[in-house]
Amino acid sequence: MAETVDGKKDEADYKRLHSFHLIRHTDMPEEMRVETMELCVTACEKFATNNESAAKMIKESMDKKFGSSWHVVIGEGFGFEITHEVKNLLYMFFGGGVAVCVWKCS
Repeated sequence: MAETVDGKKDEADYKRLHSFHLIRHTDMPEEMRVETMELCVTACEKFATNNESAAKMIKESMDKKFGSSWHVVIGEGFGFEITHEVKNLLYMFFGGGVAVCVWKCS
């Protein structure tokens, strides 16, 4: 009985740890940041094995909500140097090693 309870607790801790998001850098206003983070988490959970589909979902949603020219990169172990519009950048980690970078550049 005790093993079952401990096993469920360990599994819940593991899920909580690996679904936690970490913002590495952002200059977005608070409201936009929160909406973008929620969108990124939703897309990454929905398309856990297909980063291209997740990025497409995020880009299309951002284009509709905040105007066109949004770009999205999702993956592991990548670097970048970008030019972006001020107050339109979010770089975060999700689920451990998956990074999401969302920016607007027109």
